[in-house]
Amino acid sequence: MSKFDDILIKAELWRKNNKSVALATVVSTWGSSPRPVGSQMAISEDLDIQGSVSGGCIESSVITAAQEIMKTGKPKLLKYGVSNSEAWEAGLTCGGKVEVFVERIGDND
Repeated sequence: MSKFDDILIKAELWRKNNKSVALATVVSTWGSSPRPVGSQMAISEDLDIQGSVSGGCIESSVITAAQEIMKTGKPKLLKYGVSNSEAWEAGLTCGGKVEVFVERIGDND
């Protein structure tokens, strides 16, 4: 079983416990990026987290977006790069760019 399987298994467990869950997936990188395309992070409504999309530098921003996405159900593509002031605030100073797709998974009861 891969670490990606662990993330999805944990997300499924949260859903079975009637929790809202968002899944963040790295869909694009350019230059220096802490995590490769396909890296994932699951976030529950209780802010339980499994996995990583950046090694820590943009996670707080992704978690904040995930909270809103769990409420609205509207997925979002988040873009971070050295020219993005939010990326600097979040700590993405590695010189690269990363795009993270965040979506709610399962039904929102």
